Amino acid sequence: MAAISLSKVTESAPALVESYRTAGVSLTERGLDGLRAAVYLVVDHSGSMRPYYQDGSVQALADRVLGLSAHLDDDGRVPVVFFSTDVDAVTDIALADHQGRIERIAAGLGHMGKTSYHLAMDAVIDHYLDSGSTAPALVVFQTDGGPISKPAAERYLCKAAKLPLFWQFVGFGDPDSRQFDFLRKLDELAVPEKRVVDNAGFFHAGSDPRTMPDAELYDRLITEFPIWLKAARARGIVPSP
Repeated sequence: MAAISLSKVTESAPALVESYRTAGVSLTERGLDGLRAAVYLVVDHSGSMRPYYQDGSVQALADRVLGLSAHLDDDGRVPVVFFSTDVDAVTDIALADHQGRIERIAAGLGHMGKTSYHLAMDAVIDHYLDSGSTAPALVVFQTDGGPISKPAAERYLCKAAKLPLFWQFVGFGDPDSRQFDFLRKLDELAVPEKRVVDNAGFFHAGSDPRTMPDAELYDRLITEFPIWLKAARARGIVPSP
């Protein structure tokens, strides 16, 4: 059973009903129906991301992540971290106020800097630890390129492997770009030499992410999540149900 019912989604966020339905299908197909988990969204606010804010791609991703979160978490909100050179904002989006929310937040952030993954990862880790939760968490981490400090990003990912956090990286842009070589490397870091479990995945959403169908997006967002969940439970990182 979903954390938030279809009737409540219909009442509070009618524009997300179809996304919510499609997310439910993807979760059921992977045996995740009824799972309770936190969902985070991390969005790149570096200068090269400007077109994706202007054309609604970031808002569209946020909306669809909300549709997924409604199955997993009953508070109707997704914490959102905006990052560039530093952490630009830690806020949230809610079912009842999702339309145009990303644009409203971004409008108040000012300068769009460079790309620093590890500070955004640290903000998610702090938020999760401060919440006191022991439930698993799916972190949807969107970016259009590699970080300014690759060693720091790798170090944070490996340290975070001991926590109940799975990092699903989503690339915006040309799938053939060398900008994503580092994310491919993160996806394939050795276990257990580098990290105790494989706690990350990566896929491209393309140069126009809005055109990726809901079904494909949700399948890609959660394909590796149950694999990680099984490994994390076996290692005692996530409590067994």
